[in-house]
Amino acid sequence: MATAREIMTSGTECVGEKESVLEAAKKMTGLGVGALPICGTDNKLKGMLTDRDIVTRVLGAGKDPAACTAGELAQGEAVTIGADDRAEEILRTMTRHKVRRLPVIDGHTLVGMVATADVARSLPDPDVGYLIEALSTD
Repeated sequence: MATAREIMTSGTECVGEKESVLEAAKKMTGLGVGALPICGTDNKLKGMLTDRDIVTRVLGAGKDPAACTAGELAQGEAVTIGADDRAEEILRTMTRHKVRRLPVIDGHTLVGMVATADVARSLPDPDVGYLIEALSTD
């Protein structure tokens, strides 16, 4: 079975932990994505920022997106996958943590992102069906 490196979308961009949520939203819009990894000044992954986070944790909470930083929204350690991890591990990790996107790291370097769409394009239908079912249930 394929590895994360073979399945991932490369060229993933980060939002800096000190960048405003407004800047992050503009970056998401420009890139046409719904999530960005949050990278620290040390170039290490600090978490993920999703469009849902912006709506619920910033706008819905009455916060100013220009005054709130992406780093403030990072919650604990980011769930990641190693670049050479096999597809089975991608499925297990996405299912266990109920995430639709996994940053792919090689050592401590972000090298790409695996999303459910990447999985759907690369893996057999039964595996994809199992993942979608697991992500869709509470």
